[in-house]
Amino acid sequence: MKKIRLLTLALAAASFGSTATAQTQKGNLMVGSDITNFGFNFQKESTIFHFDLNPKLAYFIKDDLALGAYVRFGLETTGGNGTNVNYGVGALARYYVHDENVRKLEFSKRVRFFGEANAGFGGSNPANGASTNGVELGVGPGLSYFITPNVALDALLKYNVIIGGGNSTTSHNLGFGLGFQIFLPTAKARAIMREETGK
Repeated sequence: MKKIRLLTLALAAASFGSTATAQTQKGNLMVGSDITNFGFNFQKESTIFHFDLNPKLAYFIKDDLALGAYVRFGLETTGGNGTNVNYGVGALARYYVHDENVRKLEFSKRVRFFGEANAGFGGSNPANGASTNGVELGVGPGLSYFITPNVALDALLKYNVIIGGGNSTTSHNLGFGLGFQIFLPTAKARAIMREETGK
């Protein structure tokens, strides 16, 4: 009985070890969001609230390479001095690194390194100061930690730039985001949609 339990545990560990690779195969969907800069600041005369939300949906067109779309919305109250608003919408690409030299740096079988880039339309509109609205570009490295076979926690460091019009022709920042992604085979995603819509 003890041998059977050990064998079961070994098989589970082996199957999970290949999970981080299996979930980035061609035909899978990735859906989730980055959440950055979320919180409250309680001050003597006012409460300042701030958050950034960045939902994403992508399809793996080949192993380790997903193309999709993103929406970005950020809001920050400034304690009675107006509201800062940031937004963006566009296309994204994410590539999970498969190079063996890089894979040696991964400290767990549940970890995968990736690079992400986006291009679209966005804006940075502070309550006080220069605003910029126009073409939005971003690129940066990230790390996914698979907490289950289909769910990963993400950490992403990204350089973003907006080039266009407004009080300023260029706005840029380096941002760090934490979030999660759900990886689904296309057939399973269709089954979930049918179940939700009843069709």
